[in-house]
Amino acid sequence: MSPTASARRRRLGLPRRVFSQVLLMQLAIAAGVAVLATGLFLAPLSHQLDDQAMHRALAIAQTTAQNPEIAKDLQDTPPTVDGPVQKEAERIRKATDAEYIVVMDWRGVRWSHTDPQQVGQVVSTDPTPALAGREVMQIDSGTLGRSARGKVPLRDAHGEIIGAVSVGIAYDSVRARLISAIPGLLAYAGGALAVGALAAWLISRRVQRQTRDLAFSDIAALLAEREAMLHGIREGVVALDRTGRIRLLNDEARRLLGIGDEAVGRSLDEALGEGRTTDVLAGRVTGTDLLTVRGQRVLVANRMPTDDGGAVATLRDRTELEQLGRELDSTRGLIDALRAQDHEHANRMHTLLGLLELEMYDDAVEFVGEVVGDHRATAEQVAEKIQDPLLAALLVGKATVAAERGVALWVADRTRLPDRLVDPRGLVTVVGNLVDNALDAVAGTPHARVEVELRAEGRTALLRVRDTGPGIPAEQRELIFTEGWSTKKPPAHGKRGIGLSLVCRLAERQGGSVTVGEAQGGGAEFTVVLPEALAEPDLDPAPTAAAVKTAAEEEAR
Repeated sequence: MSPTASARRRRLGLPRRVFSQVLLMQLAIAAGVAVLATGLFLAPLSHQLDDQAMHRALAIAQTTAQNPEIAKDLQDTPPTVDGPVQKEAERIRKATDAEYIVVMDWRGVRWSHTDPQQVGQVVSTDPTPALAGREVMQIDSGTLGRSARGKVPLRDAHGEIIGAVSVGIAYDSVRARLISAIPGLLAYAGGALAVGALAAWLISRRVQRQTRDLAFSDIAALLAEREAMLHGIREGVVALDRTGRIRLLNDEARRLLGIGDEAVGRSLDEALGEGRTTDVLAGRVTGTDLLTVRGQRVLVANRMPTDDGGAVATLRDRTELEQLGRELDSTRGLIDALRAQDHEHANRMHTLLGLLELEMYDDAVEFVGEVVGDHRATAEQVAEKIQDPLLAALLVGKATVAAERGVALWVADRTRLPDRLVDPRGLVTVVGNLVDNALDAVAGTPHARVEVELRAEGRTALLRVRDTGPGIPAEQRELIFTEGWSTKKPPAHGKRGIGLSLVCRLAERQGGSVTVGEAQGGGAEFTVVLPEALAEPDLDPAPTAAAVKTAAEEEAR
């Protein structure tokens, strides 16, 4: 709104608050309805009163004409002031409170009238319709002024028309009835207006509380700011009503949760399905910065209730942060392994230097061959059983790290996996998480050992990871796949409890499953089944063994 328009608005005294504007509009509507209703009632009232007066006059005329004495006296006596027709007509007029009753013969000569001087005179209005046998109702003017009239034919004993009877009801009495009805009608209209004003005030007060006494312009500005903020921030926002149904989603929430506009108006269970994400957003899991996994994304959720019984939940994507944290853990482990290797390498160099100084050249050559051959044999063994370069390189690198931590990492003899994986990176994530957990479980224990078995059964990939650690108690085997569950101390960069949940989600996404049980001889055994994880042999031929061996050696180095 321009400054000129705003100033004009203030000069006119127009209110800016929603409460005041709504109240004024409702009062104007109530007053308009009251005036309109009063006018619509008064408009037909005058016609109805006229009609009632004419019917009343006609009824009196019909009753008078039915009196056989009047018809007989009309034929037997002259029109005089003190004649029997005049007397009977006046009696009926006074009894019915009519203005006049005129009895006339077939020539239109009056035999009765309220004014005695008019007796014997010809009537001032046309009597032809009544003398012709028709009944007439009309509003007309005569010698006594304007009146509501009723005229009927007068018949003798044989049914012959010998004259007519005209009865008039004073029009002033009809108008008086109309005027007398107006005060009562206005009283009713005023009462209705007062009730409407009270209802308008109550409704406006409620609107005032709900809008926090803001102006319409302020509400419009807040709405525009809210839309800009919701769709501009890099956090997902989900608003819920008091019944738990979604009423608002911003763009980031749609992206993180993988849902669209069709989810608005539906419950969380319908829109997201069962799972921890639904439980966190619905408030069934309480806390701050709660971790949850949606698809391949790691999310941090917070939920805040609102005054109307609903809630607003925020979502942050920490998938990349979690990956960086895992890479940091891996880098720290690798640094520790390199530090240990550096120490062991120094010992080996000292040993080699001593053999050379003692001129034991043959022993020195044999010592160097043994050191190099052990690592090469491990790489060749893994590459021979696992033909996928990524998995082979992963296990060779894990074997080196395990050795430095005092853990023996073995690839089971039954392991056979061709290079036909549909999603090798997904399987690398599954194997890496399970092996890392197994190494953490057995580190520092005597005779620590981790065994990995990977087999292909048709197009199904079967993975087993066994360790000699303390194992998983039976009552906790269903909980370990829940986001945030962990027995290890959280690292400095974030929280734990994501790895096994991510493994479970990756397996379920491919239609597979993850189970945990007790390994033979103690410890834990994780089994992962991934149906259709391998392509058909003719669609993706395996690379040469030399390529696999080279990739594994490079990853190990």
